Amino acid sequence: MKLTAELAQYPAGRPLNADQIVEYHAARLLLLMHLCGTKGEIHGLTKLAKLDFFVRYPAFFERATKELDAQSVAGTLMDEATMVRHHYGPWDPRYYQLLAFLEGRELIAVEKEKKTFIFALTDLGTELAKRLSAASPFVELVQHMKQVKGVFSEKSGDWLKKIVYRVFDDEVAKLSLGEVIR
Repeated sequence: MKLTAELAQYPAGRPLNADQIVEYHAARLLLLMHLCGTKGEIHGLTKLAKLDFFVRYPAFFERATKELDAQSVAGTLMDEATMVRHHYGPWDPRYYQLLAFLEGRELIAVEKEKKTFIFALTDLGTELAKRLSAASPFVELVQHMKQVKGVFSEKSGDWLKKIVYRVFDDEVAKLSLGEVIR
């Protein structure tokens, strides 16, 4: 994963995709906190990762909503940035880097309450998330995040983990640790 400033040395003839750019993932996480969180906060890494999973894998979101008899609108988004099977389900090994990137730029504040990390947008992070949510490249992503919020925002990270394992046994639960979710 590269910062856009580092791309000057990237070979011009080699294709570049959004999955390789730190700022793309950082923007998605800001939007996730803004649109899927409660008052710009998400409580727990597990909840953050599972909400992000349903954002990044819209077909899995649609299946989960059918399983729960919830309303969803089918749709496709930009190329999905893949996640891997981790101890608690879908996970992106870049989360720690991305969260530090956001915290270092004072876009989020991270606090720990007992065993739970709380990820909260700062005023600057909220302002940027609002601008991103209004930007045309993020229209589909924003619409999808609003659907994810409508179905899952009130659920705990543990509840989300359990629904992922129950509904996606073959696609997630039965994978080896570190294996890419497709």
